[in-house]
Amino acid sequence: MTPEESLSASQVVVRVCLLIVAAIAVFGGSLQMRLGQPETSPRLDNVHRFMAGIYLATGLICLWAGITIREQGALVYLLALGIFLGGCGRLVSIRRVGLPEPHGVWLGYLIPELVLPLIMAGAHFASR
Repeated sequence: MTPEESLSASQVVVRVCLLIVAAIAVFGGSLQMRLGQPETSPRLDNVHRFMAGIYLATGLICLWAGITIREQGALVYLLALGIFLGGCGRLVSIRRVGLPEPHGVWLGYLIPELVLPLIMAGAHFASR
């Protein structure tokens, strides 16, 4: 690889963030697709598995965007927005119905969903 082809530090940060999100979403989406929504109605299980499919697909898109980071523009911002809005959805849920047990696991989901998109967007902006 020539120096012209190497990634900038900002692109490396964006790539790492995208690959972390990809790993979480592919694993989580696959797991939720398999498990569904236990102890619920068919309607809620159906919606849960549908959203798991979207989560899984988003993970694959993040993986592709991370691998092809040199070619990405607005897609990084759109992915960051989607991840951030997902975290906001968790915050609304926590405010309305409480933090699920075990608390540490759910906070472990929430914190990256709120922090990684800001890092991604900032680093992507800096690389432009």
